[in-house]
Amino acid sequence: MQNEPQGNYIRGVLMIIISAFCFACMNICIRLSGSLPSIQKSFFRNLVAACFAGIIIIKDNPQTHPLSLRIPRQARSALIWRCVFGTVGILCNFYAVDHLLVADASILNKLSPFFAVIFSYFLLQEKILPFQAGCIFSAFCGCLLIVKPGFHNAALLPALIGICGGLGAGIAYTMVRKLGMMKIKGPVIVFYFSLFSCLFLAPWIVINFAPMTLHQIITLLMTGLFAAGGQFSITAAYTYAPAKKISIFDYSQIIFAAALGFALFHEIPDKFSFIGYALVIAASLMMFLYNRRRDAN
Repeated sequence: MQNEPQGNYIRGVLMIIISAFCFACMNICIRLSGSLPSIQKSFFRNLVAACFAGIIIIKDNPQTHPLSLRIPRQARSALIWRCVFGTVGILCNFYAVDHLLVADASILNKLSPFFAVIFSYFLLQEKILPFQAGCIFSAFCGCLLIVKPGFHNAALLPALIGICGGLGAGIAYTMVRKLGMMKIKGPVIVFYFSLFSCLFLAPWIVINFAPMTLHQIITLLMTGLFAAGGQFSITAAYTYAPAKKISIFDYSQIIFAAALGFALFHEIPDKFSFIGYALVIAASLMMFLYNRRRDAN
């Protein structure tokens, strides 16, 4: 497979960092929304994303080159898998956040880039070079130092569900990459995924809707806004560049989460967290410089 154009690689890196910031803000909003059911939080998250994607599709040059919702036959299976596994990933992640230590849920969710790289290898034949694998492993070690998961305190079932969330997200992002290679536009992918998730969750919401305060409604709407920003950004990222080159930068979410946690909740990281931050940043920088030099040759 030919190397990605340098411009696309840089765009992919930028998009995945923006996505990480948005998802960190989304997690903060989830925490601020209180003890609402995880499925209800997931529904609002995807409802806002579906609305934004629909607006973008309608207003995208309607007189000249409107975005079409028609999906070519050869891309339909990838889109279905993206919707199914993306929904599974969100539900499992929200469940893990509600039933595990936040640190445990975070590290389990951060398994998704590993699954994305693995499934990109099997499904898209994108080779993983030893140096890239080493950088990803270093970032994962840094992630462990930052969140310091205490699996001895976690129930087995929620932990397994959290792992399934990372698996679902990894497969979903691989399908996003495949759809991007088929020239399916990001807003169309986001729209179908968000619409599918809302329709899938709607029956539960109708039967088990939990009343919300004005503060919770506003917080969940903000959750949806940040989720939409993160979803559009990560969709763009994986359409610009393969997972093996840019998934490492998804760990910047840990840095953003720590900064927001300190600013809003006065959480001060310990020395192990700072060592973890250094590992994540160093691994990301090494990956960036390595890919630049490799593409220049």
